Amino acid sequence: MKQSGNQNKRETDGGTSLESYMVRDPERFALNLARALEEAGKAAAAWSQPREAGEKRDTMAEPLADMVKTFSKLTEYWMSDPARALEAQTRLFSSYMGIWANSIRRMSGEPAEGERIEPEAGDKRFQDPDWARNAFFDFLKQAYLVTSRWASDLVENAEGLDEQSRHKARFYVRQVSDALSPTNFIMTNPQLLRETFESDGENLVRGMRMLAEDIAAGKGELRLRQSDYSKFELGRNLATTPGKVVARSDLAEIIQYAPATDKVLRRPLMIVPPWINKFYVLDLNPERSFIRWAVEKGHTVFVVSWVNPDERHGAKGWDEYFREGIAFGLKTIAERTGEEKVNVLGYCVGGTLLAASLALMAQEKDERIASATFLTTQVDFTHAGDLKVFADEEQVEAIDRAMKEKGYLEGSRMATAFNMLRARDLIWPYVVNNYLRGKDPLPFDLLYWNADSTRMAAANHSYYLRNCYLENNLARGRATLCGKRLSLADIKVPVYNLATIEDHIAPAKSVFTGSRLFGGPVEFVLAGSGHIAGVVNPPGLNKYQHWTGGTAGESLEEWLETARAAAGSWWPHWQAWIEKLDDTRLPARKLDRRKKMLGEAPGDYVRARV
Repeated sequence: MKQSGNQNKRETDGGTSLESYMVRDPERFALNLARALEEAGKAAAAWSQPREAGEKRDTMAEPLADMVKTFSKLTEYWMSDPARALEAQTRLFSSYMGIWANSIRRMSGEPAEGERIEPEAGDKRFQDPDWARNAFFDFLKQAYLVTSRWASDLVENAEGLDEQSRHKARFYVRQVSDALSPTNFIMTNPQLLRETFESDGENLVRGMRMLAEDIAAGKGELRLRQSDYSKFELGRNLATTPGKVVARSDLAEIIQYAPATDKVLRRPLMIVPPWINKFYVLDLNPERSFIRWAVEKGHTVFVVSWVNPDERHGAKGWDEYFREGIAFGLKTIAERTGEEKVNVLGYCVGGTLLAASLALMAQEKDERIASATFLTTQVDFTHAGDLKVFADEEQVEAIDRAMKEKGYLEGSRMATAFNMLRARDLIWPYVVNNYLRGKDPLPFDLLYWNADSTRMAAANHSYYLRNCYLENNLARGRATLCGKRLSLADIKVPVYNLATIEDHIAPAKSVFTGSRLFGGPVEFVLAGSGHIAGVVNPPGLNKYQHWTGGTAGESLEEWLETARAAAGSWWPHWQAWIEKLDDTRLPARKLDRRKKMLGEAPGDYVRARV
């Protein structure tokens, strides 16, 4: 019997029509698949050629070996007792049978029974309507969610695992689960499948071409593009706050920003950013620039802009980063302003170095720093979060060996590690969008900055990994700087210590724990969002919230119970704290053109790319 045309367009279980999941032009589709394979071959060549020439060596062996070793410990627990293993397998199999039975009911027009597994709050992967409307894709989603949660439960319920191994197992299970999500594959993602058939495979041609370009750009490593980088330029639409480079050492440029008010606070403000990323995250654009905002609030702002190190800087350690960075900046400020007392702000690892510097300066009776602000800074690494996964003895030794070859760690290594902390947001959406959908990512200044990675000087990075993540010597009073043993309890200056509630790099619990190590008054503040968005949150956006004034207790949870919540940015609260310490104002300090200037902000060091 001849079928009607409408029947060919019938919907699948109330979802998208079957026609959307059918090849439109088989000949054109086959041609595009061939073209996509050709582009994939170019990608493979871009990956293999630097290795064949000895220009690139693989860096995944150590992390993969560590993952296998961690999973072996987990497997040993579950397989050592046959009854326990059988119970775990039965639980998973029972869940699969329930999902299968519900799929059969749905295809028969009956309602599903029992409890359905839903994605976690904030999980954006399954937003296409066919994940719920189409029985096939709903089955895939349910099976994936059940399996990934079952694997997570295996980690949590494994007795006898040491805490470091359990932490690693959680991290690696999450990485594998995120990688194997059905949203990452064409045949198991309804949106990808529809777009592939609708374009007769043109998306795959574009995607494989982009993949080849990104591997070539990374000289044999995948440089995943997260933004349209062509839309941004430092000094044009990023890092545009007016200023001058007023001093330069081998490790740092010191930038002084032009005043925006008739009068300024007596105490200048020196910002010490992390050397793991570039400082202009605090000067992204005029609307979101902390540096511009601080200038407009009457601060005379100086910024330490770290060099992007190469083989010449391999032996530069924390001693040099203190002398040629922080101490050099303080000396420059005194020469430019005549002021000895300075407010200093340190961000992330820049704050960790600042804390070590303050402890040294306290021993030496150096009182030039009048107050210290720490933004998402760890000084106690007991609860340092997922980055500790990469910082056991074997992996730190492997990193040391890799750095000795060139005198630095490639910027891509740290960028990949940071992206892995939020792979579901920072890796897989771009893999799908770029290489499977064949679409260019949208321009986004924060992601441009995120991709503008920096190298790590070998001596500096090795000291940081060992004395902070591996041995926690700074918190234990065993770290040294310039030959002197450090105690954070010697730091008596007022401290403003900011954590962010969703931070994956410097967890709020870790920052809070570190607050108790300082010897002077500490204003602990908790901001909404994460490591970047929680810090770069100008008042005009009216986003997130912050908590202040909690009673110091043993835990962050206890502090939160008594803290006061306020809507919006923490920036005005910090400004009030600064002014409470000293609100004396002087005529604005113009950039003195009688003194030597070395160039316009944002300077030369920040422009070096890897």
